Amino acid sequence: MSLTYKARSGIIWSIGQQFSVKFINLFITIILARLLSPAEFGLIAMLSIFIAIGNSLMDSGLTSSLIRTRTAGQKDYSTIFFFNLLGSLVVYGIFFISAPFIADFYRQPQLTNIVRIYGLTFLINAFFSIQSTLLTKEMKFKLQTIIQIPSVILGGCLGIFLAKNGYGTWSLVWMSLLSATVSTILHWFYSDWRPRLLFSKRSFRKHFHFGYKMTLSGLLDTVYQNLYTVIIGRFYAATQLGFYARADSLSQLPIGIISTAINKVTYPMFSNISNDDVKLKMVYKRLMQQVLFWNAPILIFLALIAQPLISLLLTDKWLPSVPYFQILCIAGVLYPLHAYNLNILKVKGHSGQFLKLEILKKVLSVIGIVCVIPFGIMGLLYFQLFFTVFAYYINSIYSGRLINYPLKEQLHDIAPILMLSSLLGLACYGLDKWFLAQYQLNNFLRIVGLSVVYAGFYLGISNTIRLAALTDFKQLILKQ
Repeated sequence: MSLTYKARSGIIWSIGQQFSVKFINLFITIILARLLSPAEFGLIAMLSIFIAIGNSLMDSGLTSSLIRTRTAGQKDYSTIFFFNLLGSLVVYGIFFISAPFIADFYRQPQLTNIVRIYGLTFLINAFFSIQSTLLTKEMKFKLQTIIQIPSVILGGCLGIFLAKNGYGTWSLVWMSLLSATVSTILHWFYSDWRPRLLFSKRSFRKHFHFGYKMTLSGLLDTVYQNLYTVIIGRFYAATQLGFYARADSLSQLPIGIISTAINKVTYPMFSNISNDDVKLKMVYKRLMQQVLFWNAPILIFLALIAQPLISLLLTDKWLPSVPYFQILCIAGVLYPLHAYNLNILKVKGHSGQFLKLEILKKVLSVIGIVCVIPFGIMGLLYFQLFFTVFAYYINSIYSGRLINYPLKEQLHDIAPILMLSSLLGLACYGLDKWFLAQYQLNNFLRIVGLSVVYAGFYLGISNTIRLAALTDFKQLILKQ
């Protein structure tokens, strides 16, 4: 099977996986948001940074090393499997002991028991990390889709049942635990790989040499990505954090469906062509344009319809999250380009440069965040928007040098997409404000009307001016 066919099939199934899982998650979230309060969601959001840090420490970047290593064998996989099991026990032990201190930090006593039960996901996830890595490395995203969907559905059903019966935040905890358990069982059922009683110090050192730098980089990124959650949870009410967390979750929906899906394919695919800079540049350019072509208009449009969308889906009690959601959507437009630029550094083996970049960006970010704290949550969000643009600038400089694709050339390739998406967004904003508002349409009709206008003009103009991304899409997907 050719790499091109595997890449195309992988992208289609990866997007299908993300779309189905995210759509099911959205449906479950909508029901839970109507049953639970923003404060109950906020309590779980307070744990996000600790869960993310624990997952990074448990893996230590070793699975990324396995994906990029073409000659990895049973000795490598078994070594990393047992290391992950040991790592999960250590991480859970730290999590268990730290629970009272986490509760004291947020001034939420009920978090102690929640932390200790929620942390069991570390132990559960460790049992299928290698099976999941192999499926990603082999681009078997169809099988991953088959595994993920029932895991999400069964966990969601339990969460909804418990929420209806008054379990509050605990319904979210048990939902996560059941999803992780079902995912583990299905990974073992569908995967042929089984660990053997092997542990190679040489193999471990080889993967750890690459992985520890990725882990440090991942930890920095994890702390940064969750820093806003920590600050809002520490200095503001749990309700405010609930609004922010829900806005962030909704804004991540299109990013998860499109960019995250393709990012899962690009890392193993880039690894296979890492020695051919010309081909790597061509593939990177086409993927960047393709993802932005769909990601940018969707996020801009979501920012446009934020008020009727949140009111329709989550009810009016969540309307304070509208301005948060709008800013996060705009900030998310460039997010995919961060991931692809960093993937270039990883597949080229520049994990040291990767780490230096992450340290530089995060130090500057923390300084900026400290400066804007006095301006409240909105000040934090506007800084997040600014820093997204700045981070893309930094990442593109270094990765561009490796494949001869400088920032100026990258901007030239994506400028038509960004300009078209933005101009149509402004036009639809004017249509909604000065025309549709006069007819006092309900939220559903406003969303449908603006969707038809925006999508129609976007696709029509793109086809008329023969935008490269749309031409590629028709050639790669529709005609083959």
